[in-house]
Amino acid sequence: MTDTDTPRGHAGLAALEARLRQDLAWLELPAKAWTMPLTHAGQTVLDVAVIGGGMAGLAASATLKHLGIQACTFDQSPAGFEGPWATTARMETLRSPKQLTGPALGLPALTFRAWFEAQYGDEAWEALDKIPRLQWMDYLRWYRQVLDLDIRNGHRVEQILPRADASSLRLSMATPDGPHTVLARRVVLATGRDGLGGAYVPPLADGLPRKLWAHSSDAMDYTSLRGKRVGVVGAGASAMDSAATALEAGAASVDMLIRRADIPRVNKSKGAGNPGLTYGHHGLTDEWKWRLRHYINSQQVPPPRGSTLRVSRHDNARFNLGCAIEAIDMDGDLLRVRTSKGVFELDFLIFSTGFRIALETRPEFAAFAPHARFWRDRYAPRPGQEDLELSDSPDLGPAFEFQEKAPGACPGLSRIHAFCYPAALSHGTVSGDIPAISEGAKRLGQGIAALLYQEDVELHYAALQAYAEPEVFGDEWVPAPPPALKS
Repeated sequence: MTDTDTPRGHAGLAALEARLRQDLAWLELPAKAWTMPLTHAGQTVLDVAVIGGGMAGLAASATLKHLGIQACTFDQSPAGFEGPWATTARMETLRSPKQLTGPALGLPALTFRAWFEAQYGDEAWEALDKIPRLQWMDYLRWYRQVLDLDIRNGHRVEQILPRADASSLRLSMATPDGPHTVLARRVVLATGRDGLGGAYVPPLADGLPRKLWAHSSDAMDYTSLRGKRVGVVGAGASAMDSAATALEAGAASVDMLIRRADIPRVNKSKGAGNPGLTYGHHGLTDEWKWRLRHYINSQQVPPPRGSTLRVSRHDNARFNLGCAIEAIDMDGDLLRVRTSKGVFELDFLIFSTGFRIALETRPEFAAFAPHARFWRDRYAPRPGQEDLELSDSPDLGPAFEFQEKAPGACPGLSRIHAFCYPAALSHGTVSGDIPAISEGAKRLGQGIAALLYQEDVELHYAALQAYAEPEVFGDEWVPAPPPALKS
């Protein structure tokens, strides 16, 4: 659906934007700038540098701007292609219910629904089942534009270095204009699901030529799979999306290689979503945080029904359940995949095996990764509750800030804030998924505002003392004469 298809189109969107401007004016947003300017060796130091301009980065940037904090966002992608939606994501629609308000930050005119109805009308909204993936990207592009967020595209961060005096951080970047250095008092890592590590590929792939396999998160032209026998490892959402995309691109066959005896049916994470969890998870005991997140992880999230039907409608798709991979042998460019169900001869393999939190694998984090504290340093689970994802999760403070494993070993580490999916154990799912992203962004922004004010409290006190804007001028009254003396 495009604007040319709509009953309202650009006129409806213009009216919505006018309403949003009025709402912001009524709420006095953005707040006036209030932070204290800081320079180092003649270079301006940003209040906050946000790394990543996807959904979480947009919500974080908008919140900081509304709080009167100077924030600049850097993203390595071209403008309009931040995040996975128009690049590596392959689902037809989002799995989230359409009515969720996502990154709207409590502003009705900033919701997807308002954006959609302004262009297509109420009846089209009622007829809409799930949000098309590329339409969600169009909405995020509009979100960025209508809030006039400061986002620099084509900027890839190569190093984040806490300065020795712990007053700020130095970011080294590759940009279209060459190397660039930025100083910032705070850095927000809004880097997505793989933002503190990368794709997990099982050791079985070690030694396989890269041309014969991919991870489901790889940028890849699926038309290259035309006529090929493809195997997909996994049964989650990305596995179904990868399998369906391969089939639609003309793959000769797709074998889903699924270790479990059955595909999960119930999305436990959805069942846990409520305001109590959103606001209460961060204050739970370590044991309860671990218990909740481990249960959701162990039950696994099922693939969306629509994504699964998108695969099964192809006659050349096969669901191989209870099919654990034991070894992979090569015969030229032929892959012989040995499993508990027998041997599969394949031309290409797609690993839909999720992500691994591993700061040490990211060169840009090398200066601080050894000093960060993780949950494995904080908590030992009960027998049977072991969970590698949770153990590897960063142990974050109230404003999503990293904490030192050994106090004093890395001054300035707490100036880095992880506003991405790996924050889930510390804060709940408020930094990576659509349902509670606004609440997470507000928690982040308010926390950073408090920290900036507290560390400059002496300057703010001096500014308070120097404040001299009169509200009363002395001409509002006539002094009474002294009372007459009585004899």
